[in-house]
Amino acid sequence: MEKRFIEIDFARGFAVLGMIFFHTAYDLDYLNIFDLNLSSGFLWIIGRATAIIFLLLVGISLNLSYSKSLKKLSKRKLRDKYIIRGFRIFLLGLVITAATWAYSPDYTIWFGVLHLIGFMIMITLITIKMSERVLILLSASMLLIGYSIKSSVISIPYLLWLGLRPENFQTFDYFPIFPWAGFILFGLFIGKHFYPKGKPKIKSPSLEKHILIRKIAFLGEYSLIIYFIHQPILLLILSLIG
Repeated sequence: MEKRFIEIDFARGFAVLGMIFFHTAYDLDYLNIFDLNLSSGFLWIIGRATAIIFLLLVGISLNLSYSKSLKKLSKRKLRDKYIIRGFRIFLLGLVITAATWAYSPDYTIWFGVLHLIGFMIMITLITIKMSERVLILLSASMLLIGYSIKSSVISIPYLLWLGLRPENFQTFDYFPIFPWAGFILFGLFIGKHFYPKGKPKIKSPSLEKHILIRKIAFLGEYSLIIYFIHQPILLLILSLIG
């Protein structure tokens, strides 16, 4: 069993709380229970900050996982591990695509956060070999390209996953390669720099002593499950209330 770092689980658990808070606000607005501004201001910042923290942690965790797996697995098994793991998460993204298409076809999630994470995990053996300098430059380039094409509109939908939107595109969730993969690559840089060979460069205090930190870290440990089930539960509760 891979060793867990409580500071990583705590940061991920904190992001889980932010995600639930933002999605609750999103659902309240979508169901017309409250009229909330989600495109700017405090709620927009919460949503964006939560997503960025999650993606940075994906990169950090990939470095930790690879550092440990490198000692135990052959090159072939290492390749298979990340392709299979990434494909499974991508499949979960496709499940969400199907579910949102059934629930609200006009807002179908074609390339959401799980699609992005799954894709980036599948190419781990390419990105993990990049130097810290290359990771920073590539991350910055992807962010710049992503934000520069954000307003671009094209007539075909096939480049949607890259960040080029078709006309009148709308969706519940959208995390294209440009710019969002840049945050995962920057997280990979953070992991390489602060956890070289899977070991922390800076020794953290004994966070396990604090019960609140342990509780939040517990959420982080099961973040994928929580991500997958929290929206149906929220929508059900809010629909009954509304």
